Amino acid sequence: MSEITTRPLVLLVEDYDDTREMYREYLEFSGFSVLTARNGIEAIELATNAHPDVVLMDLSLPIMDGWEATRRLRSSPATAALKIIALSAYPRALDGPSRQEPGCDAFIAKPCLPTDLVEKLSAFLNLDPATANVRRSQGPQL
Repeated sequence: MSEITTRPLVLLVEDYDDTREMYREYLEFSGFSVLTARNGIEAIELATNAHPDVVLMDLSLPIMDGWEATRRLRSSPATAALKIIALSAYPRALDGPSRQEPGCDAFIAKPCLPTDLVEKLSAFLNLDPATANVRRSQGPQL
């Protein structure tokens, strides 16, 4: 008999292919399910349809930036309660009022090592590695 486990679903929004794939692979290795988007429009569509546990939103994106995508997610009843973490190197995001402007729940500065991302994401979601199916290990060398 196989054991059914629930893996937290993360929507990773990142326009740089290498960064997006590196984070996706490490998050999946660490026990998360991951959907990816390359811009704000894709992010809104996926968030609306998949209802992820958390959105990791880059703020500087093509087509529609993460600021606007977050505002739109917050203004829709279907996605208003989503947990959204800004994941960006954008300096303005570090400012207190600016970080809250689009409605982000937290901020993680890039560059961010994949191990640090998993640690911060797990803490944000209050995941206990013993019960949440999120592995705490050294993992693959990325």
